[in-house]
Amino acid sequence: MTFFSLYSYSLVDLNLTLINSAWWNWFRSLVIQIGYFRRDLSFIIYCFLVAVLFILYRLVKKTKVDPVKLAVLIGAVAFFSYPFLSHDFFNYIFDARIFTFYHKNPYLFKALDFPGDPYLRFMHWTHRTYPYGPVFLPLTFIPSFLSFGKFVLNYFFFKGLFVFFYWLGVYVLNKISRKQAIVLATHPLIIVEGLISSHNDIIGLSIALVGAYWLFRNRNIPARVAFMLSAGIKYITLPFLILTKNKRSGYLSLLGLVMILGYLTFRSEIQPWYFISLFVFLPFYPGLIEKADIFLSGLLFSYYPYIFLGGWDSPIKVTIKHRIILVFFVVNLIFLAVRSFYPALFLKRSTNSR
Repeated sequence: MTFFSLYSYSLVDLNLTLINSAWWNWFRSLVIQIGYFRRDLSFIIYCFLVAVLFILYRLVKKTKVDPVKLAVLIGAVAFFSYPFLSHDFFNYIFDARIFTFYHKNPYLFKALDFPGDPYLRFMHWTHRTYPYGPVFLPLTFIPSFLSFGKFVLNYFFFKGLFVFFYWLGVYVLNKISRKQAIVLATHPLIIVEGLISSHNDIIGLSIALVGAYWLFRNRNIPARVAFMLSAGIKYITLPFLILTKNKRSGYLSLLGLVMILGYLTFRSEIQPWYFISLFVFLPFYPGLIEKADIFLSGLLFSYYPYIFLGGWDSPIKVTIKHRIILVFFVVNLIFLAVRSFYPALFLKRSTNSR
């Protein structure tokens, strides 16, 4: 995690200066040389770090480690990382700033409406108004107010918000199943997309897991409220509203989520962080994430065009990304089919390993 957090600054925005100090300028210059001018080496490092995360994730799953303590450690390290794979994090900051600094409604005003703001130097997607649910917005007001307009404070308070909800998700899931809490705490997709890139899907997931906790405690009303709040973060989690402990409702909810993901895929493009929502089914279908791990790893490796070729500035790069994901998806299906039709192959391997 430490190396991944350090590597994340290789694609720090060239217009962004977090700290004015000699050691920071030295480090920033060093990693920028890799991220911007040695993209071949950068992608090799990225693949190596992702592979290491998956290896550690598979190894830790077999231990009796305390997932909450592990999550505290991982979150503390990820707190200092940079959201190098997406610029959504900075949009979150500016959307809140529209309200807390300019006292305007982010649903009606966009970043371009404030052309003199210094934050615009390192922002993308400045042309759109607020696209998320009404629950996420007031949550972002908290770090924005506490920062008193200081960008560095804004940056780290926002990182702290995502780390807190990651901890919350692991904590409540641990009360349902320690093994599944370890999966949530250590899965590379959660670490890279939820913590390092800091997408708000991790907040929607954690609130939904609070709902699952109440559901398993037979507290239906608090569970419904939590699921509604989760849907208010990002509408993609709306199918969670029908979740109960009944398997049929779980299947319907999962089907609804898959249909939404499919719609978003064909309507625009596949975004890896959307699939964070699948982790809400960990307490209901413990083997679901493990069965999809090949596909989920493909989501992370699909950043090849972004890291190696530089950005998403042409349709062919998005096409390459989708082809990588499709290959991993097909391989995942083949693996599941072989395991289903020839289970003895896997039983034999597990027996030999013992």
